[in-house]
Amino acid sequence: MAAVSYPVLKIRSLAKRYNGPRPRTVFAGIDFDLASGEYVAVMGESGIGKSTLLNLVAGLDPPDAGSIALDGVELVGLDDDALTLVRREKMGFVFQAFHVLPYLSVAQNVAVPLMLLGRDAAKVDERVATMLAAVGLADRAASAPRELSGGELQRVAIARALVHEPRLVLADEPTGNLDPDSAMQVLGLLRDAVKASGAAGILVTHSHAAAHTADRILTLTAGGLRAGEIGA
Repeated sequence: MAAVSYPVLKIRSLAKRYNGPRPRTVFAGIDFDLASGEYVAVMGESGIGKSTLLNLVAGLDPPDAGSIALDGVELVGLDDDALTLVRREKMGFVFQAFHVLPYLSVAQNVAVPLMLLGRDAAKVDERVATMLAAVGLADRAASAPRELSGGELQRVAIARALVHEPRLVLADEPTGNLDPDSAMQVLGLLRDAVKASGAAGILVTHSHAAAHTADRILTLTAGGLRAGEIGA
């Protein structure tokens, strides 16, 4: 019998509401598939819920309706421990603020996901060296984060996000703190690293230039995701 092939990410009828003093629907009716090696950008007006969408996909916030499956495993309804394990094993994250630990060296920062998974120390060192070479930081392994530029710190973050070979990479405004030249270099590196690893990637951005580095662009609206960028 042939093996069943799942999309890396499969979202159906996803909805999120806020029930505070002014209840509102953030978005509803989101249907979305993402294949291995596919890298998409999600745009949308400020406050529309782009980061909320990533939080739902990452299992950091529960949806009010709908399903989210990663590699054929339904995430909605899993308990906190199970979701933590899924994030640790199958997801990589790149943020605007880098989140590089200042008291660890560059190599130690990149090694964190592997150490959390209990990987063998020798294999950790080998994998970290491979990833640092891939992002052009082979000679900065022993450096402290304070010695690196913003662009270099984001390269560290990319290496850390991919070192454990995740199935899904989530990037939330990863170049918001970088100058335009550094931003484009980092975006190209992120795209190429995701594709080379066979992962799937979602880039959330307000930047049209950043969005155009992706395979396709989706715009988030209150009614769901639509193909194309804002104003197109």
